[in-house]
Amino acid sequence: MNQQQPYRITTIKDYHKILGIANPEHPMISVINLAEITPYRSEETIRVVFDFYIISLKKVEEGDVHYGYGQQKYDFDDGILFFIAPNQIFSFKADDAFRSAGSMLLIHPDFLWGNPLAKVIKKYEFFNYAINEALFVSEKEEIVLKSLIKNIEQEYRSHIDQFSESIMISQIESFLNYSNRFYMRQFLTRKISGNQILDKLEKILDDYFNNEDIINNGLPTVQHIAQQLNCSPNYLSGILKTLTGQNTQQHIHEKIITKAKEKLSTTTLTIGEIAFELGFEYPQSFSKLFKSKTELTPVEFRASFN
Repeated sequence: MNQQQPYRITTIKDYHKILGIANPEHPMISVINLAEITPYRSEETIRVVFDFYIISLKKVEEGDVHYGYGQQKYDFDDGILFFIAPNQIFSFKADDAFRSAGSMLLIHPDFLWGNPLAKVIKKYEFFNYAINEALFVSEKEEIVLKSLIKNIEQEYRSHIDQFSESIMISQIESFLNYSNRFYMRQFLTRKISGNQILDKLEKILDDYFNNEDIINNGLPTVQHIAQQLNCSPNYLSGILKTLTGQNTQQHIHEKIITKAKEKLSTTTLTIGEIAFELGFEYPQSFSKLFKSKTELTPVEFRASFN
């Protein structure tokens, strides 16, 4: 059965209308108080694509809702912050009517035109997580973020003048920078989750290199590993870097070298045969990587055991 095409919401005004709240006071930026939205339910999963950025700081106070937002269940008793970029698919299903508390900040890309943030915003990694990892915020962190959202709201609700746009963009940039800081804190404090990812990564790599089809499959890619772990390449590399000092590609290379050393020291396979068994298309590529990591060619390494 074909999956239903996602609904596309093109303007902030349209989204206000769908939610059953008053029109936005500014066409390009808006803060929505989630407590004002009428509780609703949806037994079927609804998929939505927005043409604008959404930053949501929320808690679910009533009901049971399932968000298409990640690799794990989220404790909605705590503050949770997540980011949706234009053209990303967001999905939800509510078995019971649910009510949320918190705020949503909506920003149309056109609002950022002519400002350096228009380009910089794409470099914040939490907009590239393919909706895989939300941010848990502490009470203190939540206070900081709420105050910035409040400042933005007060600015566009007051008399708009030639300073309003730059002030609001400055507040948005501060919000994103604080979020960056809090994400790094999450990498450090959620070590149980991180170590579970590390254990799963090792098993995935072991299984991959022990698979008889590796010659046909080729070398494992960062994208493949991230998909197996149900997280994005950026998030995976970020948490691995924090835990081990190495990104995903470096972990893959480390596993290749370990397997290569094992084969070179315990078998009589040729260098070419070992290269193909490890997924390399060309033996020269294997030899080049091996020497860059060990300062020895595969032949020199093998000779050291004779």
